[in-house]
Amino acid sequence: MKSLTSHRWFYPLVYLLLIVIAFLPLRTEVPYDPRHTQQVIFEIISRAALPYAAWGWVFHVATLAVIALAVWNPQAGGRAAAAYFGLNYLVIAFAQTRAQTPSYGFAVHTGALIADVLLGLLWLWVAWRDGLRLDLRAAPRGRWLLLPFAVLVFWSPLGFEGGRVVPNFAPALLLISPDYGLAYCFMTPVLLFLLILAYPHVNRFALRVTAFNGLLYGLFNLSAWANPDTLWLGVMHIPLLVLSVAALWLGRK
Repeated sequence: MKSLTSHRWFYPLVYLLLIVIAFLPLRTEVPYDPRHTQQVIFEIISRAALPYAAWGWVFHVATLAVIALAVWNPQAGGRAAAAYFGLNYLVIAFAQTRAQTPSYGFAVHTGALIADVLLGLLWLWVAWRDGLRLDLRAAPRGRWLLLPFAVLVFWSPLGFEGGRVVPNFAPALLLISPDYGLAYCFMTPVLLFLLILAYPHVNRFALRVTAFNGLLYGLFNLSAWANPDTLWLGVMHIPLLVLSVAALWLGRK
């Protein structure tokens, strides 16, 4: 008897569901023109995590801790990584998807909120099922070429000046940047990089769902390249796009 995921229609159906969720309309106090959706989202993400910025170091230290555990014990480290990233998605759902904006009042990024909750529950399920073995020393050498993309988002060298997104390469941000652990588009590439290193010892369904959702938001944020004020934000989304494509390519087998 075939498993559900082995049917040809299964993954296209899941991907369609993710697309529908991603395109759910935003909830705002002040009505907005759908053509300005990206502007509303930018106002949300540029303000939502500010109250929690002081906790940025926690996500860096926790990520390094689960990686260190994986080096010592790949099975235990894999389970810890799945649990940690699952919890991190739930934190992002709470912290990054809603804010009091200057133009639209209280606004909620509905699709991102739902997707983050689902991804959080998915990775907690993977941890419960012990569905990830993170043996970094056994990873094919070629996959380590993707490391710079993961380091870039882990560092998250960016800041805001007068409504513009600008580079900020302060070394301290490698350990304290609030944008890594509190931003879906910067945390997800680190998870995807670890999954690429672990493959094929990873739950294939969770890998493909995470990568496809990452691809969606990577493509959405290509629009940042069209505005000089958000050009650096577009650069910072390259890791999400590249690592999502790489993970989907691996997961297709």
